[in-house]
Amino acid sequence: MKRLFAGLCLAALVAAPALAQNLPVGTGMKMKLETPISTDRSRPGDMFHGRVTEPVRINGRTIIPVGTSIQGRVMHLSEPRRIAGTPEIVLRPDRLTLPNGNEYALSATIVDTNKASKTTVNDEGKIHGAGRSGHDNIELAGGAAGGTVIGALADGPKGALVGGVIGVSVAAAHWMTKRHSATLPAGSEITLELSRPMSLTAVEAGE
Repeated sequence: MKRLFAGLCLAALVAAPALAQNLPVGTGMKMKLETPISTDRSRPGDMFHGRVTEPVRINGRTIIPVGTSIQGRVMHLSEPRRIAGTPEIVLRPDRLTLPNGNEYALSATIVDTNKASKTTVNDEGKIHGAGRSGHDNIELAGGAAGGTVIGALADGPKGALVGGVIGVSVAAAHWMTKRHSATLPAGSEITLELSRPMSLTAVEAGE
């Protein structure tokens, strides 16, 4: 009788499905980008890949292990002229693949990037590069100063004033021919958060 009871218990354990674990909205993940992305070389629709660098756990159990693959697409790229604003990258992570090959649909928003990429992320998940910088201001000041000197040599104080205005105009025109770009090189660290809940199986994800 005892053997029969033990056998029934074992059969029940074997037949019982692994319990799914729900990851709520806001669950964070950190990944290392494997695909370089830049506003001057990438195109909307391009795919990107990354790898999870820190395990995601619930109640001490690993749900998403290190090495899990995250895939997605580049949704939007903007590279404004230097005087107009900041460059912008929008990424949409849409698939998560565990090391055992199991795939899950993913809906997540980028919330942070590492400082080495010189980018920031706004509340909408848009990645922004640097805008007008100190170098730009120096370039503008240099253009004005150069124009002032040339004007003064040509026509005294009045020429200096006119030359300064011309110098600023030339520097501004030069800006209009150049653009600010943003780059996320391979190896960039990106933090994302779930925008929809996910249901995964801890046993499938591994310990």
